[in-house]
Amino acid sequence: MRDNEVVEIGPDPLSFADVVAVARDGAAVHLTDEALTAMARARARVEELAESPVPAYGVSTGFGALATRHIDPALRARLQRSLVRSHAAGSGPEVEAEVVRAMMLLRLHTLATGHTGVRPSTAQALAGMLSAGITPVVHEYGSLGCSGDLAPLSHVALALMGEGPVRDRDGEQRTAAEALKRAGIEPVELAAKEGLALINGTDGMLGMLVLALHDLTRLLKTADIGAAMSVEALLGTDRVFAPELQALRPHPGQAASAANLRALLRDSAIMASHRDDSCTRVQDAYSLRCAPQVAGAARDTMAHAATVAGRELASAVDNPVVLADGRVESNGNFHGAPVGYVLDFLAIAVADVASMAERRTDRMLDVARSHGLPAFLADDPGVDSGHMIAQYTQAAIVSELKRLAVPASVDSIPSSAMQEDHVSMGWSAARKLRRSVDGLTRVLAIEILTAARALDLRGPLEPAPATGAVVAALRQEVAGPGPDRFMAPEIESVARLVAEGGVVTAAESVTGPLA
Repeated sequence: MRDNEVVEIGPDPLSFADVVAVARDGAAVHLTDEALTAMARARARVEELAESPVPAYGVSTGFGALATRHIDPALRARLQRSLVRSHAAGSGPEVEAEVVRAMMLLRLHTLATGHTGVRPSTAQALAGMLSAGITPVVHEYGSLGCSGDLAPLSHVALALMGEGPVRDRDGEQRTAAEALKRAGIEPVELAAKEGLALINGTDGMLGMLVLALHDLTRLLKTADIGAAMSVEALLGTDRVFAPELQALRPHPGQAASAANLRALLRDSAIMASHRDDSCTRVQDAYSLRCAPQVAGAARDTMAHAATVAGRELASAVDNPVVLADGRVESNGNFHGAPVGYVLDFLAIAVADVASMAERRTDRMLDVARSHGLPAFLADDPGVDSGHMIAQYTQAAIVSELKRLAVPASVDSIPSSAMQEDHVSMGWSAARKLRRSVDGLTRVLAIEILTAARALDLRGPLEPAPATGAVVAALRQEVAGPGPDRFMAPEIESVARLVAEGGVVTAAESVTGPLA
């Protein structure tokens, strides 16, 4: 928890850093005066419609396939409560707290734009929950990604009403009523349109996209570090990463990855040792030679996904919406296709980067391809197995990542009596991308763990200063070459180092900021 950090929430777009600060680091939030004014103005228009005899969707009618029923004014508060209770129908494991907090923040931002028609006091209660560290229990299954993330957001709205389970700041499960009382927050009695405004958005899938982009920015740097270490360990060449060669195919991600590899391999004694005429190898394998082409394509995919995420962060996703001229209009902006597509696209890129890393690892273990390294990097091959089964683990994860790369957004399953006859499945795409990011973290950790051992075995030749700094950082966590020992804790230690950015920090202590 960043006790002193407060993220201001107004009509202007949130930044990626804002989302990470609130979702992952526990920063508090504050609604700006501009947001409160915009919400009050839109609320006045909703209340006018609520008093009108002319039906207005979501204000004085039912929802979805039941939108044709005009609701008597005396029943409208019950209508909103019933909407939230019935839609809070998720099932399965709990969703991670950081995802729920991201979803809450993004819904709060849409409310703050003044296009949803909720009362300022309702938005302030949601802001209070975030700042107090109250996280509703949301379940894995339930969202079709259209109309947005209805079920997950309904569990949040239910807690705002003082119903259902939540987690407090310490992770303890409590009733929403108890947690709100402890925080001094009054449960919200929903008024006209408020239930719908709280649940009709792409906030869950968008939150997971922003968090994944944050993590992948670090992981793609890590992939370049792993590739550089493997190139050294396998006595490969860095000549293929030359800028004049990269310029022949001017993809920006490729250029950035190749620049990283050059910086990481600079002044390597291992590389220098085989640059003379005694080296008879003409070309390295694709997993070495084409590393910047693959990692670069992943970077360019990320750049496209970040553009989509940025547009979504500038959006007000609700149905119906209150326009600046006072009109209240139905629309389809809640459909998750733009987000779902890039979530799936990222899962494809993640699987490919991981697959290439696994192939490099396998080469270091095979005496026919490792150019002088012992079989499986074992201390006494035959008695010891070295990294044999670590690569099995890596291969199993890569196989899983390929399954997770199958797109969710090409599926659609009609619902609501065929009113919602095409859905995005964006939530499902986001859930599998989170698993993919975790898998990539572990695959890269095993490559780096293996490459560090291989570089140690190349002694007395020294690796490059940057890759050597990474080896030194690993040696603070795990021992160097030797007889077989319990491997799983070593993999977990390095995976944690990768996830927390320690590998990138070590390399950048020599190279400066990597691209």
